[in-house]
Amino acid sequence: MTTEFIREILDTLTRNKSRSFLTGFGVFWGVFMLIALIGGGQGLKEMLQKNFSGFATNSAMVWSQTTTKPYKGFKKGRWWNMTEHDVERLRLQIPELDVVAPVLFSGSKAAVHEDYNTTAAVRGVTNDYAKINEPLMYYGRFLNEMDMKQNRKVCVIGKKVYTDLFPNGGDPCGTAIRIDSIYYEVVGVDYRTGDAISIGGRADESVMIPISVVRKAYNRGNRVDMIALTGRGDVSMSSLAPRIRQTIAREHLIDPTDEQGIMVFNTEVLFGIMDSLFKGVNFLIWLVGIGTLLAGAIGVSNIMMVTVKERTTEIGIRRAIGATPRMILSQIISESIVLTAVAGMSGILFAVMILQMLELGNTTDGIVEAHFQVGFWTAIFAALLLCALGVLAGLAPAWRAMSIKPVDAMRDE
Repeated sequence: MTTEFIREILDTLTRNKSRSFLTGFGVFWGVFMLIALIGGGQGLKEMLQKNFSGFATNSAMVWSQTTTKPYKGFKKGRWWNMTEHDVERLRLQIPELDVVAPVLFSGSKAAVHEDYNTTAAVRGVTNDYAKINEPLMYYGRFLNEMDMKQNRKVCVIGKKVYTDLFPNGGDPCGTAIRIDSIYYEVVGVDYRTGDAISIGGRADESVMIPISVVRKAYNRGNRVDMIALTGRGDVSMSSLAPRIRQTIAREHLIDPTDEQGIMVFNTEVLFGIMDSLFKGVNFLIWLVGIGTLLAGAIGVSNIMMVTVKERTTEIGIRRAIGATPRMILSQIISESIVLTAVAGMSGILFAVMILQMLELGNTTDGIVEAHFQVGFWTAIFAALLLCALGVLAGLAPAWRAMSIKPVDAMRDE
């Protein structure tokens, strides 16, 4: 009985090849769009997040700019500089801060190793900077506390600097590179490829040196170009920003409300914007995908309605020889589910193939930069959704088939 039932379903779909193909293509395209959009959105999200990888979500950057407000006899437009004393004030006066790390920028410098050279952005940092902007160490280590105390001439180089100066690959740790007539021993390679918050240069083009060494090498005194901060626990940096600005402004005679004079860049806001953006993108993806699926399901319902009308006599005869309404109902709905499932699963497989090709094309040095595939449970949900749409698409045609009376069917013939 089961074999005969399946054969009838296949015969019905075969007799309506052209209509079945067109309707199935609608379902196929709807599922393909849904899976492809979900996978593409996931890959895009990973690519953007990679640019922010390692950055503490509750961090802030502080740097000086020309004042925009007059204060205590000083005119606006005055330039000023932060110092090491500002770092200590922030640590002492704002206990909610966890890490306070000063940074010095020395601009683009020529870096040389043997016969190879490149241009690198030199940064003077402390070992605490790794807690704010976590490096991805490919070789060696990051700068440590002893490097700072002993003024060691060591450095951590970015990925591009490494590939330019060491084109043959291998571990460069222990070798020396020259920057402005000073030799530095390489102790690590930071392999981050992106840096969305690229203040002072991109991460892959940077050379990080102990800040104490940079002060002496470039005669920077006790100045600080930027102060990187993180808050303790769940402390919101937005709530600390006014206190940070006020603490620094008090010493340098700057209006505490001068937000342009003392720039506090809050990365917490940036991460919040990115999260909101992708929530909206995900909602739009599901809206478009499910809308396309529903359009395909309506097409399935229409073709099944036409099929039932063409088979009025056949259904009437089956009713006359003993077929129950339940049997007619199950056959029509099964035909609808088969048509929807075959087209839908084909759409899922094709979308997965396309996403896999995108993923393979987005690799660097054998490392996948972003994953464009959908999750297992997402695929299962899509399959279950297809079955549900198949049932819904077959309900109206099945109800019409059940209402056919044998006498009316014979008269129609």
